[in-house]
Formats: sequence, C-alpha cells, structure tokens
Amino acid sequence: MKTEDYKRRGILRLPGSCRSFKKTNEWMSAAVTIIVGIVFGFFIGVSFPDISPPKLKLVPSIDTYIGDKNSGRSTQTILNVISVSRDNVSTEAQKLDDPSQIFVPTNPRGAERLPPAIVASESDFYPRRLYGRPSEDPTFKPKYLVTFTVGYDQKDNIDQAVKKFSDNFTILLFHYDGRTTEWDEFAWSKRAIHISVPKQTKWWYAKRFLHPDIVAPYDFIFIWDEDLGVENFDAEEYIKLVKKHKLEISQPGLDLKSKGLTWHMTKRQEDLEVHKKIKGKPRWCTYPHLPPCAAFVEIMAPVFSRETWRCVWYLIQNDLVHGWGLDFALQKCVEPAYERIGVVDAQWIVHQGVPSLGNQGNEDDGKARWRGVRERCKNEWKMFQDRVYKADEDYYKSIGVENMVPEANWVNMDKVQ
Repeated sequence: MKTEDYKRRGILRLPGSCRSFKKTNEWMSAAVTIIVGIVFGFFIGVSFPDISPPKLKLVPSIDTYIGDKNSGRSTQTILNVISVSRDNVSTEAQKLDDPSQIFVPTNPRGAERLPPAIVASESDFYPRRLYGRPSEDPTFKPKYLVTFTVGYDQKDNIDQAVKKFSDNFTILLFHYDGRTTEWDEFAWSKRAIHISVPKQTKWWYAKRFLHPDIVAPYDFIFIWDEDLGVENFDAEEYIKLVKKHKLEISQPGLDLKSKGLTWHMTKRQEDLEVHKKIKGKPRWCTYPHLPPCAAFVEIMAPVFSRETWRCVWYLIQNDLVHGWGLDFALQKCVEPAYERIGVVDAQWIVHQGVPSLGNQGNEDDGKARWRGVRERCKNEWKMFQDRVYKADEDYYKSIGVENMVPEANWVNMDKVQ
C-alpha cells in the first residue's frame, strides 16, 4: 500500500528508527511525571503533618470481648463488638497516636484507659478487716458458695440446712422479708453475708449480686430455696460425686416424700450415685437427650460450676424473676449437656413445698396471694420460652441458615400444678 493510501486512511507507517525515538520520549515523560508527583507529595506531607492518616484500629480483636477470662464478656455478640468499636474508633486512634495516654484494648470493656497491672477484674465475698495491713488479713478462703433466699419464718429449716455445709462454703442469705438482725441468734449467722431487698425472688438476687466476676473464686455455686429438707445430705460428699462424674450442672435427688413432684428426671434413683437421663413416657420424652428427660435439673436446688455459671448468668432475664422455664434452657450452657448435667442420687433432699414466697404477693381481684404469684410464674415461663425460640431463630437467620431452630421440647404449662 502506498504512502498516500495510509495517509488517506489515517495510518502512517513510520520507519523503525522513528518508532524507537517516539517510545523513548514516552518513557522519559512518564518518569518525569512520577518524580514530580513524589516530590510534590513529600512537600505536602511536610507542610501539613496533621492530615497524615492516623493509625486506626477499626475493630478491636474479638478476643477483647469474647473468651477473655478477665473481661466477663464471654457471651457478648459480634454486633455488640462492632457497636463498641464504632463509638471508640476516634478515641482509640488518638490514644495510639499519643503515647503519653494509656489505651489498652485488651483490657476489660470500660477499663481500656488503665494500665493492665492495676486492673482488678474479679472480686469475692471474703470479708476484710478494717485495720492492719491487707497482706495480713486472714488467708482462709472458702472454695464454694451456697445461697438461700429466705424469710424469717423458715429460720429453723435454714439453720438445719446451713449446718450441712462446712467451712469450705461461704454462706449468703437473700432476705425477701426484710428481717435480718433476728438471725443473729445462730452462731453461723455472724459469718454469713446478708442481703435484704423485700419481696424479691432468688433469680432476681442472682442476676444482681452473683455476677460471674464476683463469684469467680468459687468452684461451685449452690442457689437453693429455703424449703428443703437435708437430713440425708452432706455438702462435701456431694461435691466429691459431682467432680467424680464431671457434672457442670447438678442437683440432689428428690426423695419420694417430696411435695409437688413434677419431673421424673429429678426423682431419686435408689442404688445409683448419679443419673443423667431417664426413660419417661413418650409424651414427656419426645427427645431422649433433651429436657425434661435428660440434660435437666429443677430450679429449686441447682448447683453450677464456676465456668457454667458464667454462661447461665447471661441466660437469666433481667425482668423475669421467678425463673420458670430456665431449667429447660440450662442445657444451652453445657456441651454435651446430656453428659454434663445430672442428678446426684447418693445425696438427696426433700422438697417440703412451703408456699412462703407466694404469701408475699398481693390480693388482686379477690384472688389469694399465692394465686397471683403462680399466674406470673406461668406467664414468665411462656415469655421466656418465646424469647429463647426467637433468639435462636434470629441467630440462624443472621448467618444465612434457614429452618435450623431445633424444635423446643417444652412442656405445656397447664400440666404443671
């Protein structure tokens, strides 16, 4: 093709030497542009240091809030972590840029501004002296905690119960009738801890006074009612059996003399040390590894390991005070629940069924006081059941999994008298 044809079509084929010269010019132009850009950027950075991007840590390590033993946040959700992170991004960036200010994101939430060596994330119920050196305070520290929610009318029963617990136990009484000083007639009362708030239940107390970071020194926590007969119970022997069978949640077996026996699972099985499941009627035991025929204890006399209580405390609802339905959900805090939850048959108690707390209710619409209390118990059970189901459902949906909520093995509340 002739040169005129290339020109006409807008194409001009240059000789080899011309092409090489043009390519060299292009590389030189690009190099000059890059050098000028670098120099310009350097002068801008020197002139305006404040606009240099800070060292941001947009989301603290999840371990800051989850699984940190000292934080007490083992059940915080990812959403909470993100929310906290957004609030603290600018502050944390400032701390990281200013070494004179302390900011330690691995500290417990809220204590990031403290040097780690001064953080005291746990406490206890051990009494301290008002005089002398702290290092010289008595060094004996009970290994276990037992709590009773009491009224003075049950003082003799509580006296008998407390005597079944050795000095290895801290004794904590929650007083729902406001009477505390009268208990000084018992010698052990002077070493016990008394907390008084009128007309409250033990789960109300537990949520407010038994935070996992407060009871952290105790290997096991007993949260018991006041109407329990303990003639055939020894706390130290009970602990030995719990450890032997590796139970994280347990209760003593209920003697057949007990009043209001509802669940076959919690009845004492003779000639056994411990049982973890029973064969019940099909209408009660649809799922053999789930409550109420396995992985189940009642809320009248439960015993929790320290590790499991950290989970259970978060499961207790702040506004649902009677705890009905909680026993069906305890299995969420142990794995495998049907192996780690059980009833200790060799150490048993009698449930006396004294309606003392029920008498603290009000007479509404002409109903007896205990009826109003019982109605709220059942209503709370239904509310708790709905919350657990909804929470499971929301979780699985949030991770994109449908129809994964296990069918709840709840019992019709109308069957429970």
